[in-house]
Amino acid sequence: MRHNLNILLFALLLLGVLSACKGRDVSIAVDGSAGPLVTYPDYKDVTIPANIAPLNYRYAMDGVRKAKTTFTLGDKSVTIKGTEVEWSLGKWKAFVDGAAGKTISVKAEAVVDGKPVSDAWSIFVSEDPMDGWLTYRLIEPSYQMYNEVSIRERCVENFKETVISDFKHTDNACMNCHIHGQQRGDYSLYYIRGPKGGAILNQGGKLRKLTLKTGSMISPTVYGELHPGGRFGVFSTNIIIPSFHTVAGERMEVFDTASDLTVADFEKDEMINLAHVARADKFETFPCFSADGSSVFYCVADTLPVPQEIKSLRYDLVRADFDVTNGHIGEQVDTVWTGNGSVCHPKASPDGRWLMFTVANYGTFPLFHTECTLYLADLQTGEVRPMEEIKGDKSDSYHSWSSNSRWFVFASKRGDGQYGKPYFCHLDADGRTTKPFVLPQKSSRFYVYNLKSFNVPDMGSASTGLTARDAQRMCGMDSEAFEEAR
Repeated sequence: MRHNLNILLFALLLLGVLSACKGRDVSIAVDGSAGPLVTYPDYKDVTIPANIAPLNYRYAMDGVRKAKTTFTLGDKSVTIKGTEVEWSLGKWKAFVDGAAGKTISVKAEAVVDGKPVSDAWSIFVSEDPMDGWLTYRLIEPSYQMYNEVSIRERCVENFKETVISDFKHTDNACMNCHIHGQQRGDYSLYYIRGPKGGAILNQGGKLRKLTLKTGSMISPTVYGELHPGGRFGVFSTNIIIPSFHTVAGERMEVFDTASDLTVADFEKDEMINLAHVARADKFETFPCFSADGSSVFYCVADTLPVPQEIKSLRYDLVRADFDVTNGHIGEQVDTVWTGNGSVCHPKASPDGRWLMFTVANYGTFPLFHTECTLYLADLQTGEVRPMEEIKGDKSDSYHSWSSNSRWFVFASKRGDGQYGKPYFCHLDADGRTTKPFVLPQKSSRFYVYNLKSFNVPDMGSASTGLTARDAQRMCGMDSEAFEEAR
């Protein structure tokens, strides 16, 4: 009797799992393409770089069979049969060789519920290449602070992925995302938290584990960016509190009860703490450098009691001069953008023309804000606009630039609303964008079964060369303590 009951319970559990998978398989197609034949991922009418990995996708429809897809570029033509359109890397590279500046025509035919259906679209191959490397943190999109986290590097020209740091080699420590300095592979930084952790700085392939904290700072460094010259880094220090919403339809908020700015001098091993960017009546956070390193952009808000007044907390985007001789942030502050919204994650384009940032209705944690939108500021004209043309139905947040300023990547929960995924977009010299496309994967069903969010995608022009063994080795080494500059 007990044996039969166990079999019944197992069968019900299996049915539930299969039903959940089927439900997720259908729900993810919400982000699929329009048209007679629905595809996921949606690569219809996108603009891509010639050096991107194969655009593998499937026909995400019930009752579809006998699918046949033909790709044509000039006098070259490739036909793939089946509902899962997956290229071999060699065949794709041969097909797009010499395709820069040209258009790929796609014609698809299938039988859906017994009736013949056809569809057609195009893919434009840009003359602008894209940086070949992307780093990101893979993390469960849950209410846990962290569990089984890893930082990984992916070559976007193929499907090779390398683990830079992971929970297996760091005693399951929390780790923060990897950032490049000027999109360089040999100039980067990431954090491993916990008693054996620190800020892992990569300069020319030489690794240092740093304690970026002095006695007067409210916390170790949290968000920041590396200076183009290599000597400095600008960071925020934050007391961060997670909180659940009690309002129906809203999930989780993360907010600061205090936040300041600080500068690290990597040559002198000093933290430069300045009173005018560490005010008790202001929250200062998310600093970044201008392309030439002469300015610091950051977000600032009046201090409010939180979480009681979280929906009234709105950050402005400001700019101050940066002195490259002593690492000081200027006291004169200019407002770049203020409005009916709250700014986070500013990033300047490498050519110095653009500044992109995220705007939500309130607060400083946009991951669960469906209204969250990317904004683009023209630093030559002063014009600022919301990028509504690329906005998804869910949160669009953290982005980074390719080194030629013609591509950017951003994290979006569009579609299923749960899992952040990296989307790429082309930006021309006049600020016009193209349709975003998700990072291609070897399997056309990857995003159906993937159970991790891609957090803080960051582009690099070369591989960091770092591995999880490096992270393990650094966790076993003493940190270099920084002194407070006086």
